[in-house]
Amino acid sequence: MQHALPHLLSSRIETAGPIRVALIGAGKFASMFLAQVPTSPHIEVVVIADLDVDRAETACATVGWSTDRIAATVFTDDGEAAAEHHDVELVIEATGNPAAGIRHARTAIREGKHVVMVNVEADVLAGPLLAKEARTAGVIYAMAYGDQPALVAEMVDWARTCGFTVVCAGKGTKYLQAYHASTPDTVWDHYGLTAAEAGEAGMNPQMFNSFLDGTKSAIEMAAIANACGLDTPDDGLLFPPCSADNLQNVLRPSLHGGVLAASNTVEVVSSLNRDGTEIEHDLRWGVYVVFEAPNDYAAACFRQYGLPTDDTGRYAALYRPSHLIGLELNVSIVNAVIRDEPTGHTREWRGDVVAVAKRDIKKGEMLDGEGGFTVWGKLVPSSKSAALNALPIGLAHGIKATSDITAGAIISRDEATPKTNDHAAAFRLEMEQSFAPQIVDA
Repeated sequence: MQHALPHLLSSRIETAGPIRVALIGAGKFASMFLAQVPTSPHIEVVVIADLDVDRAETACATVGWSTDRIAATVFTDDGEAAAEHHDVELVIEATGNPAAGIRHARTAIREGKHVVMVNVEADVLAGPLLAKEARTAGVIYAMAYGDQPALVAEMVDWARTCGFTVVCAGKGTKYLQAYHASTPDTVWDHYGLTAAEAGEAGMNPQMFNSFLDGTKSAIEMAAIANACGLDTPDDGLLFPPCSADNLQNVLRPSLHGGVLAASNTVEVVSSLNRDGTEIEHDLRWGVYVVFEAPNDYAAACFRQYGLPTDDTGRYAALYRPSHLIGLELNVSIVNAVIRDEPTGHTREWRGDVVAVAKRDIKKGEMLDGEGGFTVWGKLVPSSKSAALNALPIGLAHGIKATSDITAGAIISRDEATPKTNDHAAAFRLEMEQSFAPQIVDA
């Protein structure tokens, strides 16, 4: 037990003091992390960067930081300066902006600092190449523990290490097909709030809409596929209605009565039936892995030890009913610095999230990106994305349609072309060339 984290952390503090981090982005996830800092003597936040410095300082006060702790922290509106700070060992990128995330991560890696990429949008846009740059530089590039992709990656690792076949892995959410057309003007109706109530709570309608319209689910499943070597559905997530108790029955191959085309895939289950009624014992906030017994003896052990299975006795599931996002982020920080290990990280380009028109779009209209009025993000295999020359959702912001686009169509880069001088677009193209999938007919 001498290698348990408490012992390792005690040794670290004695020899080198607390782990020194920079935080870029001071939104909800970051605030939850900051709330843990006063009770985490092994972590010191040296610098916090946010475009709104006052907001960042207010966030610290709101979560309980003392005036002395706030005064001892550097606040800046320059994320790259935070990533370059001489006294920082690890950078947390939590802006949610894919272009900013790529820029900040590359700066940190160049400076020899570990990166915890809370910004899943940036990871899905170009994570394989960021991870490769980190490996070359000898630093860790990690998913954020507490967020669902890292927790799912941990469960997949567990299943494979035990010798089980991973059938499906993913998370739960609230989903109805009509949500794909939701906009920032309609989002609060689905959450049961008025716009005034949401505004008073400081809730961003476009960000919350990205969770509702399917985009965020697609992004998180692409991250899991790329980290765990899992496949994606050929034409988007199915979002089957499913309770936590029924995972092993629903998320198994169709040949055995489930909804999957094949094993080794990602999927998101809905907490709502298709008629909008709520499912009892839903997994809206949780994560899961469905796995298969490799032989009859293991299947018999499932039964003997009370593990619920499907009617074949071979498929079973484990799940975690909730996740605490930023409250759990310390696990990523400590593993990166103390153990030199990531809590999940992108390895390849297997899944992509492409922009789909929410409505008919006219030539010359401006696309407004994730959670907006014009597009939502759909999960597809990277081979399909490449074959279609599809526009990644992470680049579908602030560019004009160059032709008319029909509602429901996957948008190609011939129909909406990213700016030629855009750093994120250029890095994305480099990633595609370095990790090109085998192209299949779209």
